[in-house]
Amino acid sequence: MSLVLSHGYFLADDPVEQKIMRPYPPLGLLSISAWLDRQSVVHEVIDNTFLTEPAFLARMDELRPRMVAFYVTLMTRKVVLRLIRQLRASPLHAGIKVVLGGPDGRYNAADYLAHGVDLLVVGEGEETMAAIAALPDADLADPAVLAGIPGLAYRGADGQAAFSPSRAHLPKLDELPVPARHRIDLSPYFRAWRGAHGQTSLNVSTQRGCPYSCSWCSRAVYGKSYRRRAADKVVAELAELTRLYQPDQFWFVDDVFTVNHRWLREFAEALDAAGLRIRYECITRADRMSPEVVELLARTGCIRVWIGAESGSQRILDSMNRQVTVEAATAMIRAASEAGIETGTFLMLGYPGEEEVDILNTLQYLKNARPDRYTVTLAYPIKGTELYSELSPHVTSPDFAEGSDRENRFPRTYSERYYAHALAYLTHEVAWDQEKNRLHPRALRLKLRAWRSRAGMLIARWQVPGRPDVRALSCSTTAPAGAAG
Repeated sequence: MSLVLSHGYFLADDPVEQKIMRPYPPLGLLSISAWLDRQSVVHEVIDNTFLTEPAFLARMDELRPRMVAFYVTLMTRKVVLRLIRQLRASPLHAGIKVVLGGPDGRYNAADYLAHGVDLLVVGEGEETMAAIAALPDADLADPAVLAGIPGLAYRGADGQAAFSPSRAHLPKLDELPVPARHRIDLSPYFRAWRGAHGQTSLNVSTQRGCPYSCSWCSRAVYGKSYRRRAADKVVAELAELTRLYQPDQFWFVDDVFTVNHRWLREFAEALDAAGLRIRYECITRADRMSPEVVELLARTGCIRVWIGAESGSQRILDSMNRQVTVEAATAMIRAASEAGIETGTFLMLGYPGEEEVDILNTLQYLKNARPDRYTVTLAYPIKGTELYSELSPHVTSPDFAEGSDRENRFPRTYSERYYAHALAYLTHEVAWDQEKNRLHPRALRLKLRAWRSRAGMLIARWQVPGRPDVRALSCSTTAPAGAAG
């Protein structure tokens, strides 16, 4: 075996996702696999989602590949580095070449190279991965050779991190093969979905990149770009997936599903022409919604749309460079709900400069928009983003191998205790608002909890700002989730 593709996400180690239980196959890895198949590169995919670390290592011992390529995110960094250490310590894998790809690599290349990684794929991975898989072992360690392969980070002749020229984006996504889902066993995903939700779901990608410039968002892989597959090609993939697996619904992983209204019309026409009826969930922005778009979503089978807001304060939205208004987000959530589409929204607390009035505005936004679901997280700066650049002199980061950017700290307006109370207040107050017209003891309990949390906020305002535990300061009313890319 010459090459193994894998990732560092193990569902058994994720208690939050075990409660939500919405796992999805590693679409990014399967896309790379499909490209390697086309190039006749011998390889295997080890999908760790339903495995354990010992099971992964045992499979590696059986295969003994000369190269392993991990997809890594800020959430899986710690696990991937632990797997690399164990492989390096095994005599069965002496000389194995370790490659990393994914969004966490570009801006942390020097750290990864210092922790046992040989090469990092920077940007889109298909062509770069095929190029390095074809190299003999000697060339994989030769900086002069690696410098001629676009899209790589590697150790230079001086031992320091070096980068080859950037690789141009693939211009036509329609030329890519569909992800090689046959490479992994999908039945555990379907069992997990049926057990938790009574139905199954599959993830599908129709586009790459995002043309917007939100200051907190990472564009480490695709940059500020937007490319999309032809609508009829997407429908053909959906029809084939329906024939093979009969999923009850699809999850479109695109950053902004409704960004191109002409494409949406073509998508609706292609579905009609194919006689295909589907149900799906997607994410979008309020400024790329309209009455026509809502009608198209309903017509094409959208059952749930997540509309990003991030804050109910226009002042904070502007500081994020969101280029959207609170009023637009509210109006589009209401419009989608009226069309029979379930709605969700994303929010964050603790953004730089946020004051209590901004948090209260966010609460009011939730009450006015009345989404069916929402998530709230504590803002954190990701390396490589505009937000990180702005805060970098004040950011304190954990040990690279033991933490992630989720644990990056910066001076906030209020203390750790304040944000814990604020999150509880928002959650209880929104729940009470939904129950207040029902004569039920639950409504009174929710209001009492909200008052208690509000009092806690007022008391905590006078405490010195601390460093919150981000794991404790987040909540979700069932957001979309998935495994590695």
